[in-house]
Amino acid sequence: MAKSASKDVTAGRAAEPSAEPADTAEAGGTGLPPQTYEAALAELDELVARMEGGSLSLEESLAAYRRGAVLVKFCQQQLEKVEQQVRVLDGETLRPVPLNTGSAAQGGDDDL
Repeated sequence: MAKSASKDVTAGRAAEPSAEPADTAEAGGTGLPPQTYEAALAELDELVARMEGGSLSLEESLAAYRRGAVLVKFCQQQLEKVEQQVRVLDGETLRPVPLNTGSAAQGGDDDL
């Protein structure tokens, strides 16, 4: 009977950190979406430094990891938007930049 009671207590503790969204503010994040890609990147850099520094408690580390995941997702979405805009500007076709610049000197670059 004591074993089942301890399992219930352990399970109750495991659920507690995920129920507290305020932990992101303690881990250095504001909990709000970043305003810009650069702001998200700067916050990610700060989170990584704090996590690598080892000064965070387990709960703070978990909150920092969650905030970092949100920031990474935001950055990926921003990059996808920019890539889509580049595709539109480039006529839906992304072309690799030629490594041999000699053809441009010979008049081979007719895009301009």
